[in-house]
Amino acid sequence: MLASLVFLTPTAGVVALAVLLPILAFLIAERRVERVRNVLLLEAPRGGLDLIVLAALAAAVLVLALAAAQPALADKSTQRVRTDAQVLFVVDTSASMAASSGAAGRTRLSRATAAAARLRAAIADVPSGVATLTDRVLPNLLPAPDAASFDATLNQAVAINEPPPRELNPRATSFGALAAVPGAGYFQPSARHRAVVLLTDGETTYFDAGNVGRAFAAKPRTDLVAVRFWRGNEAIYAPSGKSDPNYRPDANGKAQLASLAAATGGQAVEEGDLASAASSLRSLLGTGPTHAVGRTQRTHPLAPYVAVLALLPLLLVFRRKLQRA
Repeated sequence: MLASLVFLTPTAGVVALAVLLPILAFLIAERRVERVRNVLLLEAPRGGLDLIVLAALAAAVLVLALAAAQPALADKSTQRVRTDAQVLFVVDTSASMAASSGAAGRTRLSRATAAAARLRAAIADVPSGVATLTDRVLPNLLPAPDAASFDATLNQAVAINEPPPRELNPRATSFGALAAVPGAGYFQPSARHRAVVLLTDGETTYFDAGNVGRAFAAKPRTDLVAVRFWRGNEAIYAPSGKSDPNYRPDANGKAQLASLAAATGGQAVEEGDLASAASSLRSLLGTGPTHAVGRTQRTHPLAPYVAVLALLPLLLVFRRKLQRA
């Protein structure tokens, strides 16, 4: 990473310097008059101009001109990403993911998207995408190296029943829909290391775990890491704060998720064990070749700090005025 000093609005600094020219001209003229006065042994007129005050004002203008040019430190870095690995984060968006421990509590979906961002950060060099799961898997973002796009997709495009399931059932989630992922074109052919990160409450309709397992075992293999977001005291709350009497948490979700993990040769963990999920994900993906995808630049503005420095010569002016009063 390289850091350099840049000026975001250099023209503004040049314009501000124009104010300095008459002050400098006046200082030069006064200095010449003072030399002539010294040669002629003449006393300086009482109440005359204070050259120190003028110099301080000139310094203040100079500092403000520098601030107007908006100096900043620019950090430039080159992003390198894996060419042989990709990950798809599949987020369960069925109605049960709206459950929370209280009307003001964080929903399962909110916790799942936050966990997805954390797990994505743990594999920063691996292109990652986002998809939603109900009774079908639909892509929101194909695996890409840009973490900002990933986070924006999680925050803006992932919502309960968006899009809604094809069929209206009390329980819309079907893990069986995951069988379509390996052959649906979510991953580039060059991605020899592929993984699906499933974020769900585990509440699913009946599904054929063996069918999903066979789909994930097809060459090139697709690995699975599943994280369950579920608490026994959770309910679905309406905006009024009343809970939905038709919803009851299903404790069988843990066993359903375990059977899915067993069939795919993957791992299923609870939301409190994200560190284990991240470790498994890194282990499954291993290491591989990378390539540069571009340079990113971050700027750290210095103008506010430079502008504060203009107070120093102004304080000197104020002090001189008090001394001569």
